[in-house]
Amino acid sequence: MARRVLTHTYSLLHVDHVILNKKWNYQNVISPYIRIYFIDEGEGYISGNFRKVKLESGYLYIIPSFTLCNLECAEKLSQYFIHLFEDSASGISLFQHRRSPVKIKASDLTAACFKQLLKINPHRKIYRSDNPKVYEQNAFYREYQKLNNEQPLDVFMETQGILLQLLSKFLSPADRQQDHPSAIPSVILDAMQYIQINLASPITVQQLSKRANLQTDYFSRIFLKHAGERPLDYLHSKRIERAQYLMMTKHLTFAQIAEETGFQNLPYFFRVFKKITNQTPTEYCNNNHFI
Repeated sequence: MARRVLTHTYSLLHVDHVILNKKWNYQNVISPYIRIYFIDEGEGYISGNFRKVKLESGYLYIIPSFTLCNLECAEKLSQYFIHLFEDSASGISLFQHRRSPVKIKASDLTAACFKQLLKINPHRKIYRSDNPKVYEQNAFYREYQKLNNEQPLDVFMETQGILLQLLSKFLSPADRQQDHPSAIPSVILDAMQYIQINLASPITVQQLSKRANLQTDYFSRIFLKHAGERPLDYLHSKRIERAQYLMMTKHLTFAQIAEETGFQNLPYFFRVFKKITNQTPTEYCNNNHFI
């Protein structure tokens, strides 16, 4: 009997319940991890390059990784939240085709899931500040990863079960098909994996189509159909995601980051970064990383 293996795994970073006020007002936030919110009282807003989303009681929200957004509270916002890293064998996010928040009605079990996750992971709160500029730093990432590695097996398994249960609520039909091995042709999966593994190396569309043994135009069309982006746009987006992660977690110069992400020169890196994020690398670091 064939066994199905989960292709995506998740590492818990933070979980907490907080009461926010007007001070919770942060612009141009973009994180290398997924955010999940459950609101039990009050209201707030998420805005960005998408339709403004109201945070309101009784609803569950997800902000996919690398989604540029603004966070704000009108008066009071009682919020459970989870931050988690995603890893996949193919390097393809389960929410690859989404770069905007998703809002769904919470179930009767939602609050219990958050409370239990918080109970069995009591040291995952953000004690320092609710400002991403403070808590999104490499030292804190290492600290919480150490806690993951030290979890007893029963706590680890229960944590994973709760995370998967919550994430499953946000899967659309397109997401479900994406995770099925037969949904994406093997040559496209191979190209995606090759890009993810070789971000620092020179990669061309012609090279990718040759690997797939397909004509360049035809390869580009089927890549667009299944990946949602043309090969070059996909390559750029993955390189910029990697650059954003390096900026958040490493102390590297822009020149070093450009080299590690496969950009031939610094002006080209700056130009592509600005096109994808609507910020220059300098603006990104000032807004989201450094205190």
